[in-house]
Amino acid sequence: MPRTIDGSVHINRLKDSYGVNIDAEIVKEYCQNHEEIGYQTLTKYLNQYKIKRGHWRLTMDEMVKESKLSPDQLRSGERPHIQFVQKEEQNLVPSKDDTFVPFGGFTDVKKVLRSNQFYPVFITGLSGNGKTFGVEQACSQLGRELIRVNITVETDEDDLIGGFRLVNGETVWHNGPVIEALERGSILLLDEIDLASNKILCLQSILEGKGVFLKKIGQFVRPKDGFNIVATANTKGKGSDDGRFIGTNVLNEAFLERFPITFEQNYPSPVTENKILRKICDQLNIPMTGDHEKFIVHLVDWAEIVRKTFNEGGIDEVISTRRLVHIIRAYSIFGDKLKAVKICLNRFDDETKESFLQLYTKLDDSVEIDAQITPEDAK
Repeated sequence: MPRTIDGSVHINRLKDSYGVNIDAEIVKEYCQNHEEIGYQTLTKYLNQYKIKRGHWRLTMDEMVKESKLSPDQLRSGERPHIQFVQKEEQNLVPSKDDTFVPFGGFTDVKKVLRSNQFYPVFITGLSGNGKTFGVEQACSQLGRELIRVNITVETDEDDLIGGFRLVNGETVWHNGPVIEALERGSILLLDEIDLASNKILCLQSILEGKGVFLKKIGQFVRPKDGFNIVATANTKGKGSDDGRFIGTNVLNEAFLERFPITFEQNYPSPVTENKILRKICDQLNIPMTGDHEKFIVHLVDWAEIVRKTFNEGGIDEVISTRRLVHIIRAYSIFGDKLKAVKICLNRFDDETKESFLQLYTKLDDSVEIDAQITPEDAK
């Protein structure tokens, strides 16, 4: 009577003896020690686990769970074998931006990144004050690779760590940005982290510098030297009571505790903000003479008054550095100061927009609030 070979028995023995990652040399060695099965026969059973020629990853249970198919369907060949996305060599060092002016905690953040230590950093501050831009430019100056992840309430383990994807009829394992950063020794920037839900708790072990076990493929990924995490947020992870940052959440205390240091970033001083706007003007070929130069001074003074009033509780809105840059860019397009200010204020409610506009015209006597701007221009 012909002998029946149970392939699953040998696969389990392979896994127990050699782990989940095996190659052709391991299979040949196994067959030499188990004469009841030959190399060609065993590789046929291994076909469903094939990564590439001569390499297999023995993770059947996770494959069944991901594919929703039964083990019998898998063994019959109804499901293609798992492949892994081939990494493309690419330069992830941010480009240098000539308009950047360092301020706030930039120097300290740069020191942390230069140290090459794993030392997670949390940066908090109001919107539009250059938190993300500063981290990007610190990495640019240090020649460090940066992988940025924009966090939302929907961000989960699959988005961060990775998962299986169906590509051309084959199941492919795709590393998430966190795994890419771990393996490359890059800086991982978690942008707007206070928008996240508890789904990001999958990062707990990674925030301890211990790496992560990818249970779906049976592989442990250790952080490469230089890997670090920087998180930015508009709040300190305690939510927003004033309603200005709707969507921000109260983050898990144990999660926040894994960030050793927090930098509080304020808007730049008037002197620094003046330098920033001058650099933007240089980039846009706006000459820094006469009325153009006065325009920058008026914008900076205007924003400073608005921010002081905001800090004192007199108003609910603020003019950010980013908003001033928007105004300069609008001015370079339309060539009209009042129009540039007005169309960039249209995002605010009518009462706030009107009060901000009135304040600006008091500082800049070269514009009149009654100047005619058609409804089409204001759009």
